[in-house]
Amino acid sequence: MKKNILAKLSPFHFLMLLIAGIINAIGVTLFIAPVQLYDSGISGTSILLSQLTPDYLSLSFFLILLNIPLLLFGFKRQGAVFSIYAIFTVCVYSVAAWLITDVLPIDVSIASPLAGTDLFLCALFGGIISGVGSGLAIRYGGAMDGMDALLATVQMPSGIPVATVALNGAKNAAWLAAEILALSDDTLAGKLEAERVSMAQQIAAKEEKLQNELKEL
Repeated sequence: MKKNILAKLSPFHFLMLLIAGIINAIGVTLFIAPVQLYDSGISGTSILLSQLTPDYLSLSFFLILLNIPLLLFGFKRQGAVFSIYAIFTVCVYSVAAWLITDVLPIDVSIASPLAGTDLFLCALFGGIISGVGSGLAIRYGGAMDGMDALLATVQMPSGIPVATVALNGAKNAAWLAAEILALSDDTLAGKLEAERVSMAQQIAAKEEKLQNELKEL
């Protein structure tokens, strides 16, 4: 089992996730946090908590603490390989943030060292840089934070659109379009309803098969 997991891990992916974590830390700590702007998801929550709590409770501390339940959820839904990549990325992000804010001779206490107190520039560059980091993390099998929203979208079952389209989910896009057209087309609405019934039957059959397999374990 351990050998199978190790065989699936890629050194190149680790390298790209290392770069992703460092890039994201640069965007957040050098542009967003110094002027009290807030990133989305766990990053933004961690920035806020680090500003409201004593200095020894740093941004890095909250990044790790708040990501623990999401990493556990990711392990349950996505398996060990995804979790290893995600844990590695979060750790790199947290360590890089700690080095920038607490170790390196860079003053990020009251202003961005590169954009000053200009909120527009800080939001622009911070958003672009941290977005590149988050995108790289997702591209190479990890996650920076906010895995709950990501996984809910990526793992959305085909045929059940909720006004959003899954990543690489062209089938859901077609369903969403059909739902809109069916509002003024009774024939199409009937076909959609029949397809829903068929999908429900398929899901019930898969559930029954899964339960039987579990009983045989």
